[in-house]
Parts: sequence; C-alpha cells; structure tokens
Amino acid sequence: MDLNLDLDRGQVTLIGSTICLMLSLHFSIQLVTEHFTSWKKPKEQKAIIIIVLMAPLYAIVSFIGLIDFMGSKPFFTFLESVKECYEAVVMAKFLGLMYTYLNISISKNIVPDEIKGRQIHHSFPMTLFQPHTAHLNHHTLKLLKNWTWQFVVLRPVCSILMIVLQMLGVYPSWVSWIFTIILNISVSLALYSLVVFYHVFAKELAPHKPLAKFLCVKGIVFFVFWQGILLNILVALGIIKSHHFWLEVERIQEAVQNVMVIVEMVFFAILMRHAYSAAPYRQEAVTSSGDKKKE
Repeated sequence: MDLNLDLDRGQVTLIGSTICLMLSLHFSIQLVTEHFTSWKKPKEQKAIIIIVLMAPLYAIVSFIGLIDFMGSKPFFTFLESVKECYEAVVMAKFLGLMYTYLNISISKNIVPDEIKGRQIHHSFPMTLFQPHTAHLNHHTLKLLKNWTWQFVVLRPVCSILMIVLQMLGVYPSWVSWIFTIILNISVSLALYSLVVFYHVFAKELAPHKPLAKFLCVKGIVFFVFWQGILLNILVALGIIKSHHFWLEVERIQEAVQNVMVIVEMVFFAILMRHAYSAAPYRQEAVTSSGDKKKE
C-alpha cells in the first residue's frame, strides 16, 4: 500500500513538473512571438529575446535532470554547463541592453555629455580595491563592463575544466567547492556592476522598467545559485534525506533543486512578460505608421 502511494506521489511530481515546463515554454514562446510580430528595434529586441529564453532553458535542463534522461551524468553535466554559459551571455546582453537605452557605446567611445561626471558610490568590500566615490566617465563605464564580462569569460572556462576533470575521474569534493567559491565571487562582481549601473542611471532608465528587468536576471542567476548551495548544505547535514522525496534518486539535492527550479521558472516566465513586454514596440510601430499616413 505504501509502495503504491509512493509511486502515485512520484507520478504526481513528474506530471506537475511537466505541466510547469509547458507553462514556462508557453509564456516564453508567446512573448518571443509578440516581439517578432512587433519587430521595431532589432538591437534591443534581440537582446530581450535572449534574456527571455533563459527561463524555459533552465526549466528544460532541470526537467531532463529530473527524469535522468539517458541515465548519463556526463550528458547532464554538459547540459548544466550549457545552461550556465547561457546565463553568462544573458548578463552581458542585459548590460548591453541598458547601454542601448542610454545611447552609450564603450567601443566607439560614445558617452552622452549629460551623464559624464556623475558620482558612483562603491560599497564594502569593493572599497578595498576602489575609492569610495568615483566620477562617471569612459574609464569607469569600461570598468563596469569588464566586471560583467569577466563572468562571461570565466563561467565557460570553469565549466570546461569541470567537465574535463570529471571525465578524467579527478574531481574530489574540495575541487568542486573551489569552483563554487570562484564562480560565486565572479557572479557577485558581475551582479554588483549591474546594481551600480542601475543606481547611477535609474532616472534615465525609468521608462524601460529597469528594476523589473534586473530582478528577472538577478532572480534567476543569484537565487537559483544560492538555492543549490543551501540544498547541498542541508543534505550534507542530513536535514534532507532520500526518503523525504517522492522519487527514487541517487543525488537527492539535485532532484529537489530540479523540481524547485521547474516550478520557479513558471513565475519568472510570467514576470518576464511584464518586464520585457513587446507593448512599447507595438505602440511605436502604430505611431510610426500613423505619422507616415499624415505625411
């Protein structure tokens, strides 16, 4: 009787996860379609589409991990690496999107005169390496960009090294924790640069819902990352055990993380619809066509 109950609960978990995956795909594909049908500013909307697809990608990878597709740990490790590298690309695209809104180009040395000279206030521990107050110019903007891009470079490098070490069978737990610490510092620095950028340009970015856009990216990257670490600690302490879960799995923390991520991505996909709505581009298209008719 208990066995049947466990099987039923396992099936409910899988069915519920499948429904959540479909919902994430539905909301994300719907939003992407809306942008394609209101294609007004390609540079902005290409970045938006890349960011929006982050939620369904996370959900797909977690679902494959949950059902242990092909029963292959190297295959799942590869998928996780793809997801994590994509997350680094999203960080870069988000900063690029903010630069586009403000008509800033670091490569072309284009910084609007009205934003030059603004003060940037750094917080601890950044004040150990930077002055507490700095003035906005091409150099400081380039520094903020580099702080974001170091994660874009470091994330794939660490992923490749982790895969190679696992294939060679040289991947003790202490090496895993070293990678975790390095990546935690790296992603924290990247997110810090985005926070500083947001605070400096909050007024100019206000019409573009920057806070909602930022929370989507930060929420997925930072929240999921720390959630995974917390689950690892809870499993190591014996607080979460296999018999607490409804599926027979070898690595309980990964299974719980996968289910939680699949459910959470539904909410992030809905939040994306608000933060990265195609409505402003539809309105611009209507306004443009109206102006042409008047002419």
